[in-house]
Amino acid sequence: MKQIYQNVGTGDTILDEVPLPQCRKGHVLIRSSCSLISAGTERMLVDFGKSNYLQKARKQPEKVAMVLDKVKTDGLLPTIDAVTSKLNQPLPMGYSNVGIVEEVGVGVTEFKVGDRVVSNGRHAEVVCVPKHLVASIPDNVTDEVAVFTVVGSIALQGIRLTAPTLGECIVVMGLGLIGLMTVQILRANGCRVLGLDYDVDKVNMAKTFGAAGLTLGSGEDPVHTAERFSRGRGVDAVIITASTDSNEPVHNAAKMCRKNGRIVLVGVVGLNLQRSDFYEKEISFRVSCSYGPGRYDPFYEDEGNDYPVGYVRWTENRNFEAVLDMFSDKSLAVEKLQSCSFDVDSASKAYDKLLTDKTALGILITYDLKNINLSRTIVLDTVEPELRSESKKVVLGLIGAGNHAGRTLLPAFHKSDITLKTISSSQGITGSHYGRKFKFQKNTTDTETIFTDKEINAVVIATQHDSHAKFTVTALEKGKNVFVEKPLALNMAELKAIDLAYSLSKQAGKVSRLMVGFNRRFAPLMVAMKGSVKQSQPMSIVYTCNAGAIPSESWVHDLHRGGGRIIGEACHFIDICRFLTGSPILSIHSVAMSGDVEAAKNLDTVTLTVNFENGSIGTVHYFANGHRSFPKERIEVFQSGGVAVLDNFSKLKSYGFNGLKSKSLFRQDKGITDCAKAFVESIEEGSECPIPFAQLLEVSKFSIIAASQLLDDIRAS
Repeated sequence: MKQIYQNVGTGDTILDEVPLPQCRKGHVLIRSSCSLISAGTERMLVDFGKSNYLQKARKQPEKVAMVLDKVKTDGLLPTIDAVTSKLNQPLPMGYSNVGIVEEVGVGVTEFKVGDRVVSNGRHAEVVCVPKHLVASIPDNVTDEVAVFTVVGSIALQGIRLTAPTLGECIVVMGLGLIGLMTVQILRANGCRVLGLDYDVDKVNMAKTFGAAGLTLGSGEDPVHTAERFSRGRGVDAVIITASTDSNEPVHNAAKMCRKNGRIVLVGVVGLNLQRSDFYEKEISFRVSCSYGPGRYDPFYEDEGNDYPVGYVRWTENRNFEAVLDMFSDKSLAVEKLQSCSFDVDSASKAYDKLLTDKTALGILITYDLKNINLSRTIVLDTVEPELRSESKKVVLGLIGAGNHAGRTLLPAFHKSDITLKTISSSQGITGSHYGRKFKFQKNTTDTETIFTDKEINAVVIATQHDSHAKFTVTALEKGKNVFVEKPLALNMAELKAIDLAYSLSKQAGKVSRLMVGFNRRFAPLMVAMKGSVKQSQPMSIVYTCNAGAIPSESWVHDLHRGGGRIIGEACHFIDICRFLTGSPILSIHSVAMSGDVEAAKNLDTVTLTVNFENGSIGTVHYFANGHRSFPKERIEVFQSGGVAVLDNFSKLKSYGFNGLKSKSLFRQDKGITDCAKAFVESIEEGSECPIPFAQLLEVSKFSIIAASQLLDDIRAS
């Protein structure tokens, strides 16, 4: 199937062939008939993409600060690599789609195959959308009208926050799609409306909807116009739907308002606010969040849990329905807002129109419902035919084409002389991007094809944490060698299942290897440190990780999906302690910081104490409450009068360790490439896995125990 995305680094709009997306639990698979290019939002994205690095930096100063902090901690070259990779990732375009339900996921009862629906789906022939972002279309509403629903809900939510009453005077700044729909809904609500825009045609269109209008730049002062419009009282409210870097809209809005007036920001404008503008009139200012309550809430969108109507009357889904009802009874008309239409194969012309015609409003992308490639696996034309048949001992399949896989794992495996055969992801678009970049032969959304492909003898698992154990077990059962990103498992039951699958594989005479991505073992400075410590003598290890805060709503903190940060990341540091001591773990004790609500809630500001059979002790300080400009990792080893210190895997200092010299690297090296290489070589040579299976189980077990201790402490308190 075809999908439109943008390269953020270049601003190029690309029409690509991608596999059919998976229909996930709680989601709906929709075959598209048309989708809407939102002129304001998408023009802003394309303009940003086409700007140079300096212009991009000026538009996102907060990101620049993060980049500078990363340079301080990780060095210049790794930072450049990270920024470049981030900018070159594909950005799916679009958020207003109409089509026919092709498939419903587990737990979806609201829709059935064949239903005609609207969603916030992308510009693609087939889209997969959470059920709460889908709504049924009334029979008397055409596809070409219904496709404006999502944009209409943005306008409606801004109005709901404004809380207008019958007869109020309200100014709408910016008469694009959202602004013109805002005008209509306000008029239907019995409000007097003044529309402002630089485009005279848009102002005139607002007048046809019953608004008064002023063309900005005509020489007339908009504040004075608003004053006259409100009969000298000041307007009751201003809704800003414009898109500009200027601070002028908010400043003028405050000047227009009466005392205790309201300003609601729906668009994107400069926000260097002047206190006096708001102080003297006690003006309220609110920023509207997209389609309404539920937006960006994983509990609502991803997990499919609705808010009780008695407590949250208007969710984003119910706003969709309200807009569709207005289309049905003709109280909201959008036919005049459609500027032009292009079929999906002419997507480049559509975006050229968007960039060159600043007066364009609704640009439609149309799709042929009957002529769509519904394959879940596509061949990527990235490898010459003669090279495809080249005999190589390692044939690899990758499951999970996210940021970590694309930025970290794939560059590492790509350096080895192996065949990269199939890349798998749930949505397909990132699989196509990274598949072509690293010269995979196939891109699929059907993960099972990797397990059933007899040529593939190595599987890399880089999915969300809750699927690691499941995919690992399946791969072992199929006799594949497995490289799985940490964590190996989220609980003891999963760990037991992996242990059993590995044992049965060995008993059946299969040569399956299991490797966890504990790459820090393979970092050159860590290898040097390991070579100098005495395994026969106990040591004290202090591992400090300035982990940084991750928002509480992130899936990482979800115990069922991410497992929490101790299982998800701190396992790395427990593993290094195990590696350096060369001794089995006897026990682990964990203590979380209290007092800080976020830290206590997320269990990510923690000290772990690990005891080993040989008498060694490891202390892991995993802190999320530090500053990002401070280096992330520091390992200190104390033994027999010697001290070795490794700073952020770039600088090693030795104090009294015989044979260990202080050294610095030109760039940080956490051992990712060497870790991948060691795994590949073990397959090629038929040798044992670089990390013993028993140690993988051991580290995973005690990581789970540490996390459980923290949870038990919370429950006890």
